[in-house]
Amino acid sequence: MATDVKSITLGCRLNLRESEVMAAHARAQKLGEAVIINTCAVTNEAARQSRQAVRRAVREHKGAKIIVTGCAAQIEPEVFKALDGVERVLGNSEKMRQASFASNAKSKVSDIMQSRDISLGPVGTASERSRAIVQVQTGCDHRCTFCIIPYGRGNSRSVPASEVAAQVRELSENGFNEVVLSGVDISSWGDDLPGTPKLGQLVSDILEAAPALPRLRLSSIDPAEVDEKLFELMATEPRLTPYLHLSLQHGDNMILKRMKRRHTREQAIKLCADLRRVRPDISFGADIIAGFPTETEEMFENSRKVIDECGLAWLHVFPFSARSGTPAARMPLVDGKVIKARAKILREAGAQAQERFLASRDFGHDLALIEKGGLGRLADFSPVKLPAHNAPSGQLRTVKITGYSDGKLLGELV
Repeated sequence: MATDVKSITLGCRLNLRESEVMAAHARAQKLGEAVIINTCAVTNEAARQSRQAVRRAVREHKGAKIIVTGCAAQIEPEVFKALDGVERVLGNSEKMRQASFASNAKSKVSDIMQSRDISLGPVGTASERSRAIVQVQTGCDHRCTFCIIPYGRGNSRSVPASEVAAQVRELSENGFNEVVLSGVDISSWGDDLPGTPKLGQLVSDILEAAPALPRLRLSSIDPAEVDEKLFELMATEPRLTPYLHLSLQHGDNMILKRMKRRHTREQAIKLCADLRRVRPDISFGADIIAGFPTETEEMFENSRKVIDECGLAWLHVFPFSARSGTPAARMPLVDGKVIKARAKILREAGAQAQERFLASRDFGHDLALIEKGGLGRLADFSPVKLPAHNAPSGQLRTVKITGYSDGKLLGELV
């Protein structure tokens, strides 16, 4: 029997980690030839692409078991069960259980709002990928008006610090030089644990438990939720990478209020300034939505200006796409052509900010984590284009920075 298990992952970084776990579960259960499609539901377009990915997998992998899971499958399981060739549909709780990948297992999608499950899954080795992703949290207790994800992930659940620290220590011992802490809303880590510890305490525990780990990186974080301990560690701990990706979403206070975000534009600007003061080498990325319902030209201009006011270097721009089932979908929509034009302006502003950031860096020697495709990644998230080399992916190597071009630094191995 063929034992190849293929994963197709759509959406977020957390899905990437979960796909690794599912593939390991399927192999452990000797499932045979299978394709696991881990879907995304963040927008209507993401859900459409998920259905398209399933149909393509059915066509291209005849005879394989087609298993569909992820947020789109959790929210609309009947839609995916009805697709020709799908053998099994698993909810977001079920997909993390090894028993769900036994040969005789059936489709199961339980009420995610009742779930308290969260599993770290097996630990890999550094030969498999350049960095390790560790899930510390899943779900979200907040209800941003544009977001459907809480209905795919459920309420916020945290992995206890001792379990996370133990896994990071094991990953470090297995050869990983960089670990990324990931989740749906890692800013809320600990809210459901005894004593309601904060994210800064988790980071402190990890760094203490894994003293040989060179780099610990955070995934997307809410600007309103950087606790005092985390701020202190960003200022003083060199192993905590000088980079934060902010879940900013907009630069206008009225739009942020209509989004039901937890921060104001002033809080985001102050956070970036305060962190830059104590960690001058820090860089910031952010998500920004263009054309949210009711967005006027003045409101849009506030979003454009916040790129410079926060000193953002790495921008992810999303043209607003109404997600059915969310409050934002019922708000007065901005014309589609206007949304597209505003997204283009933001992307151009982001590219200019990125070029300014790269030009402002001190050239010379630095440490890069070797990635695939001839790239390295500095601690501040800057990509470095490297000439042909034989350095294995995942190594930390000294590089000499010689310049920059097309949004990347240029360098060579020393």
